Amino acid sequence: MTDSAYRVETTSRLAQWRIENLASCTYRKSDPFKIGKWNWHLAVEKNRTLFIKLYPEISNLTRENPPIASFIIRVISSVGDRKVLVHPEVKDKQLKNSEDFVWAIEAPLTGKFIIDVEFLDLKTASSNGGELCSIWAEGFTQKQANATALTSLGRMLSEGIHTDIVINASDGRSIGAHRAVLAARSPVFRSMFSHDLKEKELSTINISDMSIEACQAFLSYIYGNIQNEEFLIHRLALLRAADKYDIADLKENCHESLVEDIDTKNVLERLQNASLYQLPKLKNSCLRYLVKFGKIFDMRDEFNAFLQCSDRELIAEVFHEVLAAWKGF
Repeated sequence: MTDSAYRVETTSRLAQWRIENLASCTYRKSDPFKIGKWNWHLAVEKNRTLFIKLYPEISNLTRENPPIASFIIRVISSVGDRKVLVHPEVKDKQLKNSEDFVWAIEAPLTGKFIIDVEFLDLKTASSNGGELCSIWAEGFTQKQANATALTSLGRMLSEGIHTDIVINASDGRSIGAHRAVLAARSPVFRSMFSHDLKEKELSTINISDMSIEACQAFLSYIYGNIQNEEFLIHRLALLRAADKYDIADLKENCHESLVEDIDTKNVLERLQNASLYQLPKLKNSCLRYLVKFGKIFDMRDEFNAFLQCSDRELIAEVFHEVLAAWKGF
C-alpha cells in the first residue's frame, strides 16, 4: 500500500478519499486534510457493517472552538455504473471527536470506492457567545475597512450628497455618484472624465449591461460599504464590471469568492467565465471539480448543453483533463 492510499484530495469545500479494496475486518484513517481553519480526518471501519467517520484533528483550536459543520457526504462506487449512496444533509453539527459523526452503511461495497464530503458551511461560536458565525462569510467582511472615512463615503452615495454624475442602468433607472471617487478607483472612469468624451460633457454614464441593483452593488464596492450578502448575489455582474472598468482588487475579490462555493449548479457557468476573464485559479478549480472529483458524471445533460455553446478551446481543455484523469486512475 502506498502513502497515497491515505491522502485526501481537496478543494476549498470538497474532500475526496479514494479507497482501494478493504479486507473483511479493516480500520483505516486518512491523513489530515485542511478545510477552513481545521485539519480533518476521515476514517473507515469494515466489519459486517461499513462505518464512515468525519472528525477534526484534536488541537487547542478544536477544544476551545470546535467546528459546527453542515455537509453532504456520499460514497461512490468507482467501478461499473458508479453506484452512489448519499447520507441525508447534515446541518450545523458540532464535531469534536471521532464519535460525533458516524455513518453506518449496510449495503455491501466491493472494489474501489470514493468517500466524497461537500462542506456547505463551517461555523464557530462568536467570542461573546452570541450567534454562530460562518467562517466563509468572515473572509470578505473582514476586508471591509471600518474607518470613519469609508462610512462617510458610503453616506455620500446613499444620501446623494453633492453628486455630480448620473449612472443609467439597463432598466432605465439611475443613481447619482461622484466623478472624483469613480476616477480614483478606475483608470477607465478617469479617462472618461479627463478627455472630451460624451460622459464628461453630459455628466452621465450609461452602463447598459447592469441592472440598477448590480450598479448599486458596484458603487457600494467602490465607496467601500458593500455588504457581504450583496457582494455574493452580484458577484458575476461585479466581475464583468471590474474587468470592463479595470478595477483589479474587485476582480481579484470576485475571483477568490467564486472559487469558494463551486457546485454542480454553477460549475459550468463559472468555467466559462473563468475562461472569458482569464481567471486561472477559478478555471483550474472548476476543472478539478468536474474531472478529478468525478462530478462530470452527475451532470451529463448540463454538460451536453455546455458542449453545444462553449468555444472549442475550452472544450478541448476539458477533454484534455478527462484523458489525463483516465490515464492516472
